[in-house]
Amino acid sequence: MGNVIFSIIWLIILIFIGFWVAGIAAGIYIIVLPFTVCINALSGLTDFLLSVVQFPKYCAQGIVDGRGFN
Repeated sequence: MGNVIFSIIWLIILIFIGFWVAGIAAGIYIIVLPFTVCINALSGLTDFLLSVVQFPKYCAQGIVDGRGFN
């Protein structure tokens, strides 16, 4: 069992930052993704945006584990 304080901090990050950032990144990802078929240089951008969209999962894992920020 991890530290409860870190779990609470991760929850706050999830609610106030994680959902908002992931939502904005998801919108951009949806718009840019079809263009990667024609422009291969955009694949790096879409890979980054996909990892940003998955940030709430990272926060939720931090809540469950109660781990720090290292």
